[in-house]
Amino acid sequence: MADTFSQVHLHFIFTPKFRASLIAPSWEADLHKYITGITKKNAHRMLAINGTADHVHMLIGFQTTQSIAAFMQDVKADSAQWINNNKFCKSRFEWQAGYGVFSYSKSNVDNVIQYILKQKEHHQKVSFIDEYRLILEKFGVDFKEGYIFKSPE
Repeated sequence: MADTFSQVHLHFIFTPKFRASLIAPSWEADLHKYITGITKKNAHRMLAINGTADHVHMLIGFQTTQSIAAFMQDVKADSAQWINNNKFCKSRFEWQAGYGVFSYSKSNVDNVIQYILKQKEHHQKVSFIDEYRLILEKFGVDFKEGYIFKSPE
C-alpha cells in the first residue's frame, strides 16, 4: 500500500530437524546466499545471516505485507528443497518445526548484526541450546523445556 510505512527488524533463529549438525562448511555460504535470495524475493531485506552446523540466525528488515509464518514457510521449504536437490546431505534434509523470532529497535540493529556475524566464535563458549534459552528468557518468552526444539525420538 502506498500509504503504509514501517520499520520492523526481526531476528530469526532456526535449526535442522533434531538440532542435527548438518550444515557443512563446504556449502554453508551458498545456503546463506540462497536464503538471502528467498528473503529478497519476498520483498524483505537481509541485514545479517550466519550460524553454525546446527542453526541459522538472520536479521531481516521485514515488510509488513507478508506474515512471519508465511515467510518462514517459504524460507524453510525452498531452502530444504535446494539442499536436497543438491544432495548436500546423505539423507533427506528437513528443518525443525518452529523457529524463534524476536523484534529489535533500530538502535539495537548494529549490535544484533555483530552478534550474528560472530556466531562461530560465540559458540566456542556457549552451546546453541543454552544461547536459545537465554534469548527466550531475555525476551520474557514463556516456554516449556521439552518444546524448545524437538529432540530425536
